[in-house]
Amino acid sequence: MGLLLASAIALVLILEGLLPFLDPGAWRRMFERALQLSDAQIRMLGLSSLGLGVAILLVFGP
Repeated sequence: MGLLLASAIALVLILEGLLPFLDPGAWRRMFERALQLSDAQIRMLGLSSLGLGVAILLVFGP
């Protein structure tokens, strides 16, 4: 279980690092736009991300 969790965290870090590495300007613009979102919009984005992650785990998980 520990190795699986470590692998999942490593994959998230890899995916999170792709855009700033490949196109730092686009990452900066996206971050600046994210700062302009309301708390409700950020919460909805987080909820959508959680839901998508759970759905992917249910479809492709062990």
